[in-house]
Amino acid sequence: MATPTPGTALIVIDMLNTYAHEDAEALVPSVREALPAITTLLEHARASASPVVYVNDNFGEWRSHHGEILRAALAGRHADLVEPVAPDDESLFVVKARHSIFFETPLAYLLNQLGTERLVLCGQVTEQCVLYSALDAHIRHFDVVVAQDAVAHIDAELAAAALRMMRTNMSAVISPVDDIAFDARPAP
Repeated sequence: MATPTPGTALIVIDMLNTYAHEDAEALVPSVREALPAITTLLEHARASASPVVYVNDNFGEWRSHHGEILRAALAGRHADLVEPVAPDDESLFVVKARHSIFFETPLAYLLNQLGTERLVLCGQVTEQCVLYSALDAHIRHFDVVVAQDAVAHIDAELAAAALRMMRTNMSAVISPVDDIAFDARPAP
């Protein structure tokens, strides 16, 4: 495994999903494939006491909070894709309404308060929310790592192009989960 980098946070994008949207059936097989790598990333981040931040769409439910979003996802058609990646008691949570994890959310402020310099992105959808989030992270001067085996797509060709764009245009490191390290932080 690579040398740990200080100030690293794991960002889990839109994994609390009811899969009740029009692209769900195209997305689900890719989520199933990425799920083991996402759970491995979660284990590594938690073992090193690195911050784990879930940034999740509220699906237009403006009165929802993270507990309601999680309950709805666990009651959805594919709870088996949600349960293994459910937030633990130490996880942080930011609700978003658009594609980027930063668009009109307090995430940048939170990451600054945590002393975060490097973001490891995982979740869904590679060619949509992950791509736009990587761009917004880059323009905010975060170092970006995209866990290529821990992101799910709707369209494989667009996802491959998105990964190339993130590497080329945003200086993102595109890396398999096994090559991503988190900094070990002392217990509080």
